[in-house]
Amino acid sequence: MVTRAEPTATDPDLGVLAGRLLFAVQRELFTTLAARGFGDLNPRHGAVLAYLDPAGVRATELSRLSGQHKQIVGTLVDELEALGYVERRPDPSDRRAKLIRPTVRGLDQMRTADAIMADMQRRHAQRLGAEDYARFKRMFTDITEEQRAFVAE
Repeated sequence: MVTRAEPTATDPDLGVLAGRLLFAVQRELFTTLAARGFGDLNPRHGAVLAYLDPAGVRATELSRLSGQHKQIVGTLVDELEALGYVERRPDPSDRRAKLIRPTVRGLDQMRTADAIMADMQRRHAQRLGAEDYARFKRMFTDITEEQRAFVAE
């Protein structure tokens, strides 16, 4: 019989902690976005919204950045386009390719989301202390990038 060490409430594993953090951040972000006039968005849209660039970005790059399959990104872009947040435009560097660009509404949502995230980070930095929070973010970033590199191999 194989015994599996189960994460507990007092000692959750890295995946459980990362998931808890992601879901809690998404809940606060999308609840606050809804209260500020963006109630038609939901957390799955974050795979595109988090990586939009005002100048535009290709769907393949959105897929790479978010870690989502191209088909999923395509579906999300379709939804966001129907909701008025993004538009597809020809890529000036390759007319066959399309850039995903935020619309005026998309830019407004980006500014609003950035402000909400900044407030969240400020709150945690105040609670932990600026130096400890900065150290936490550096370490969390390092672990995240190391894990992403491991999976990519």
